[in-house]
Amino acid sequence: MHANRHVTRAAEELGLSQPTISIGLGKLRQQFGDPLFVRTNEGMLPTTRADALVGPIRDVLHSLKHICEIEAEFDPATATRKFRICMTDASHITLLPQILAAVRKAAPGVALEAARIDDLMPQALQSGDADLALGLIPSLETGFYQQTLFRQDFICLTGPLHPRIKKALTLAHYQAEGHVGIVSGTGQQLLEEALEKFGIERRVMLRLPGFLGLTAVLANSDLIVTLPRHIGETLAALGRLRVHACPFPIPPFFVKQHWHARYHHDTANRWLRGLCGRLFLRS
Repeated sequence: MHANRHVTRAAEELGLSQPTISIGLGKLRQQFGDPLFVRTNEGMLPTTRADALVGPIRDVLHSLKHICEIEAEFDPATATRKFRICMTDASHITLLPQILAAVRKAAPGVALEAARIDDLMPQALQSGDADLALGLIPSLETGFYQQTLFRQDFICLTGPLHPRIKKALTLAHYQAEGHVGIVSGTGQQLLEEALEKFGIERRVMLRLPGFLGLTAVLANSDLIVTLPRHIGETLAALGRLRVHACPFPIPPFFVKQHWHARYHHDTANRWLRGLCGRLFLRS
């Protein structure tokens, strides 16, 4: 109204009704103890108090508009920050090399850190100590954003020269041979449940906390391991191992990326999620 000297035109410019403007003006007059605008032949003219206020108020409104428009930009080409991603040791082998290669290409100044999936992970994602979590993580199904990346089923691996398994791995083979048991990993719970459901017993001759060393163990023994397809096929290619269809059904699962709601609109976090989505999202 200071600019156009007219209540109706001020209301039209603001998209409000004339009574609303009049009510607001009345509250301002009460607040400042001054009429602020007086009716004259030339329209509603400001008082000296209104003239004194209009400059500071315009500055405040401009600052508020600027704050609302601010978005912390993330330029991967010039960024020098670190991303911390929670993942399993299987993902160190299957996912991390691809993530690292893509980050090195698009954001050469960005560093990565692989963190464990443990009880402290939800708090780390909430506080920003971790940026993303990848894997089958039922504990993050509630209260966190998530995106499904790909489906996982199970396969079996043996050494390339297993003495008794020449062709297909049968259920009889599976029950007769010795096995490697992987202790960690949420997917292993699905395996154990399937074994119990079908009454299948296996002789576990070696238990490992993870997948480190598994390729060498299989290449130099007659043991069998049952594991998710992605890590299994990756290890098979690295160690020239034989891939077999699992002789009994195990429910598949889905690998997802998870992040906290605090960072849903964070441009750096969005960039990292987008990169992982382009790498691993499968229809």
